[in-house]
Order: sequence, then structure tokens, then C-alpha cells
Amino acid sequence: MNGFLYYLVAFAVVIGILVIVHEFGHYLAARWAGVKVLRFSVGFGRPLWARRWGRDRTEWTIATFPLGGYVKMLDEREGEVAAEDLPRSFNRQSVYRRMVIVAAGPAANFLLAIVLYWGLFWYGSAEFKPILGAPVVASPAAMAGIEDGELVLQVGGEKVLTWQEMRWVLLQRAVDQEQIDLEVINPRQEISIRRLDVSVVRQSGWEGDALDKLGFRMYRPRLPAVIGRIAADSAADAAGLRAGDEILEIDGQDVASWADVVNAVRESPGRTLQLEVLRQGARLFLAVTPVEVVEQGRSIGRIGAAVSDDGHARAELMITVRYGPWSALGKAFTETWDKSSFTLLMIGKMISGEVSWRNLSGPVTIADYAGQSAKLGIDYYLKFLALVSISLGVLNLLPIPILDGGHLLYYLVEIIKRGPVSERTMEIGQQIGLTLLLMLMAFAFYNDINRLFSG
Repeated sequence: MNGFLYYLVAFAVVIGILVIVHEFGHYLAARWAGVKVLRFSVGFGRPLWARRWGRDRTEWTIATFPLGGYVKMLDEREGEVAAEDLPRSFNRQSVYRRMVIVAAGPAANFLLAIVLYWGLFWYGSAEFKPILGAPVVASPAAMAGIEDGELVLQVGGEKVLTWQEMRWVLLQRAVDQEQIDLEVINPRQEISIRRLDVSVVRQSGWEGDALDKLGFRMYRPRLPAVIGRIAADSAADAAGLRAGDEILEIDGQDVASWADVVNAVRESPGRTLQLEVLRQGARLFLAVTPVEVVEQGRSIGRIGAAVSDDGHARAELMITVRYGPWSALGKAFTETWDKSSFTLLMIGKMISGEVSWRNLSGPVTIADYAGQSAKLGIDYYLKFLALVSISLGVLNLLPIPILDGGHLLYYLVEIIKRGPVSERTMEIGQQIGLTLLLMLMAFAFYNDINRLFSG
């Protein structure tokens, strides 16, 4: 499967699962309330596939435009309803039942995230330890005194076990703190406190990767520059490189370790590199041109070669995180709550101007991350799915009239004023909501295109 198709399939699976789960939440709540469901659609527009099932002969469809879906319920405002079906019309339900039906969609997204996190925490997953490499010169990490090979034990007093946990806690603390203390232990088993200035993250409007802004680098053990595996049809394969080759020089510069190879390749997308290689005692001179790929908004080079490793480096860098079933469930709830509240906080700061609108992502960026996470492994892909499910749940609860949150706002007003919101008010609200949504989508697409061309 070529790269584009791989990313497209990974994206389609994510969107398909999220839409089905969200709409199924509405569907189940409607059935619980006794409302007749006329259609369950994955996608909008002309149906590509349709079947009728169930007691109510609900029409199940897959439509042309897959970025969304809907559940169509019996409603007197949308057409004539037979007298015997009036009690099953959505508009005849109490305001509280209508609120349950509307809220069930986002709730299903949050529940999906909890289930995914629970399974991942219980089953366990291999993750990178929070071991820091030599920081970028003159960066906040360098100014804090961080040294190559230091393992982070705590961030702001909170224990961390993995690189992702360290990153997440740093982001949370950076919202309202200027400095954060890192407790680290070096290879000599000496514990130190590194005071890190994180103000640069807020000053940049939270654009880009926060760890890059702080000058963090992941630790790379000094492995010999010996190739262990070559991907088929890759740049390395085309250049004639083979497993077992030792890379001695790149563009006339001596290579001390595999890290030198990685750095040279990453910094040379599309530029031909001249290699001196040792193969079975003979020296060869080969040319390889790294393929340009975009990773986290930045263009880097890749050649499709992996280092030869007997497993020691993996043991040094990786940790398997696993919890018991009840501990995993509690952590899943905490993870979902923390990410939901952080997403909401960032949206608020985006509206107030503290966070750049360039952080808004559209389907192209989501597809990129879907493909990247799928390539890293099923656990990374499921974590990405959980994160996007949380984002979808939060976004749908925003009080924008066309979204679920807008309908909930109408029902709240109905409870307060003891009467439904007028049709005219709802009409105006729908127009405003649709305009806002189209503007957000246009801006997200603009950001996607800008990232593609500017890197």
C-alpha cells in the first residue's frame, strides 16, 4: 500500500469509527426515550448504500461525503406525522428527554475514549522513557542545565514514567506557570533539580511542538552506525545500501554513531548525501537522497534504514506501562477528564487570543497524524483515536446553535422561560451557527494547506 493510500485508510477508519459511535449514542438514547428513528446516516449527501432494518424499518445509509453523519428522528416540524406515531415524535418528548438524546452523542465519544484508554492501560504498552538528550544550544532546556542522558523522575512534583507523560504534564503546568522544576537522575545515579523556564511556550501562542520550543531532544544511545534493516523500495534500497553495512563518512564528515546518520538524514530532505561504507572489509562510495516527509509540521529526510541493534538499546530506552483492571479504569477516567478540560481551556484561550488560531487543524492534518500513529503501532493509533474522540466530544458540546451544545442551550433556555424557543430564534441561530462552523472549517483548511507548503 503506497503512502498516500495508507494515510487515507488510517484517516477513514478514524472518522468512520468516531461518526458511528457519536451517532449511535444519539440512536440508543432516542430508542430509550421511545422516539422513532427514520434514518441513521454515516456521511452526508446522496446515499451510496442503504438498507432498512428493525421494528421501525429504520434506514441505515452510507452517504457521499463521509466527514460526519446524522440520525433523523420523527418530528412534526419536519413533516406530517401519523396520529398513531405522535407520541413517538421527537418534538413531543419532554425537554429533559430531548436533552438526554442530544447529549448522548458527545457522551458516546467520551465513553469510547474511556474504553480505549482502559484497554490500553490494562493490557500495557511499550513507551519511551523520559530520557533527555543534549539540549539545543541557548534553549530554555540548556539554560536549565539539562545534560545528555538525564532521566526525568518528576515534573512539578508529579511523577512521570514515559516521554508522553512528561510532555503532557509540562503542557498542563505551562498554562499558568513561568517556571517548572524537573527532578532528574543522570547516568551516574546523581539526582538534581532543573528549573525550566516555560514562558516561551505561551509567548509563541502555543504554536508548534512545545518540547521543540523548550529545546528538548530525545536521548539517543551511541550505537555503531551499522545498518540492520533496509525497507523495500526505499531511498536506502535504491542507493544500494545493504543490511550489515557500516557507514564511515557522510559528505566527508566522520560518523561516530548511528545518531550522526539520523541527524544528517533528517536535515537533508531531497538533498543527495555522499556515503563512505564498509561492507565485508571493502570500502564503497554510495549516494543516497533522503525522501522528504512532513513530521509535526516540519520537513525532514528519511531513507528507510534501521540500525542494527541486539535489543540493549530498546531495553535502555523503553518501558512497559501496565495497570491492574481497576487502576486502569480509574486512570482512563482521569486521562479523559484531563484531556477534555485541557481542550476546553485551549479553545477558551484561542478565543481570547492567548493561543494562536494557527493551532486549529483540519482533515489533512488529522489524516497525517492518523497515518503517522498507525505506522508507529496499534497502541499509538488507538491513543490517537481516543484523543480525537475527546476533541469531537468537546467541540460538539460548544454552545454553537448547529452543534449538540447549541441545542442543549436552547433546551436550557426552555427550562428557564418555561416554554420553547421560538422557531424564528432557532432559525437565526442555525444560520449564525452554520456561518461560524463554515468559517472554522475554512480556517482549518487554510492551516492545513499552509502547513503542507511551508512545513
